[in-house]
Amino acid sequence: MCMTRRVHSWILEKLAEGYDVALATVIDSKGSIPGKPGAKLAMIKNGEKFGTIGGAGLELKIEKMLYELIKSPYRMSLQGGRIENFLLYKDGKGKEVTALDSLCGGQLTVSLEVINTSPNVLIIGGGHVGKSLAFVCDSIGWTYSIFDVREDFSNKERFPNAEEIYTSSISDFLDSEDQKSLSRFSDIFILGHDWSLDQEILIGILSKIDLNQRPRVGCIGSKTKWSAFRKAALDANIPIATIDSTRCPIGLPIGAHTPEEIAIAICAEIISLDAKQSLENK
Repeated sequence: MCMTRRVHSWILEKLAEGYDVALATVIDSKGSIPGKPGAKLAMIKNGEKFGTIGGAGLELKIEKMLYELIKSPYRMSLQGGRIENFLLYKDGKGKEVTALDSLCGGQLTVSLEVINTSPNVLIIGGGHVGKSLAFVCDSIGWTYSIFDVREDFSNKERFPNAEEIYTSSISDFLDSEDQKSLSRFSDIFILGHDWSLDQEILIGILSKIDLNQRPRVGCIGSKTKWSAFRKAALDANIPIATIDSTRCPIGLPIGAHTPEEIAIAICAEIISLDAKQSLENK
């Protein structure tokens, strides 16, 4: 597998894990430049990187730029990236480029961009709200999976575009998942038809997740319902911080009433949370 394909595979892997990826690509080079057109270097927020654009001082400079980009991926994605020109001469002063103290001799043009991960939602409950939420996700290009204990509400006919569909008991579903596997989802929304089942799966999921990683968890219902769920979670020895990270009721407070309106409010909240997180990390 050539390096470009390997970089692309690495990027897809990191996006699936929920990471935004900053990417540098050489688009033009002149002179004795180690990085040739098409060379790529990708990086995620923790500094992990893959690929190369030539090494040495040039690569160190690019790595610093990528790290700055990935700290605020949302804003960079809105800007559409940028182009940087590098002059690899001993004296590059007076040029409208970034000069590097190098004896290579040459000029390099590099594109810098951020590839944002898209929400990947687990919808627990395939009823009216779940179906409406799936429709909105389809409309805006988000991926989603479905879980319901009822086969009539978790099948390919009802959700033809779902990535994954699960029909089982709650205990079987929870037994098949752990913290790492659940992190493939950006958000988990509990929209079930039975409060006792919702409570069971909520406590099961909260017992597995890591607050420092995906997914976020939300639950449909009133404040009274949440008070009962919160008490049950405390009784199950779920950490308070994990419990209080759960959003209930879910969705931006836009006065939504119908399933369609609630679905729009939920997706709007995801967009708002992602944008806020990116701006806070700037």
